[in-house]
Amino acid sequence: MAQVRGKQTAIIEAEKLNLTDNHFYFSLLGYLHTDIDNAKAISYFEMAQQKAKTDNDKLLLNKKLNDLKKKNNSYPC
Repeated sequence: MAQVRGKQTAIIEAEKLNLTDNHFYFSLLGYLHTDIDNAKAISYFEMAQQKAKTDNDKLLLNKKLNDLKKKNNSYPC
């Protein structure tokens, strides 16, 4: 429970940054929402993937997305 509260606090603080042109921002929000709201986490990882500029970043985000979708079982891979 403490980890969830910690993530919720981190979400509030991260959202204050409002770095909407930065794929790392959306990746962070995706990570923080994982296991709290997986649908929202998936959405954030998808936004991060769209904004990523390098192939390596896109591949890493694709792996995170696929892993989370498998875990969530509500999104087809």
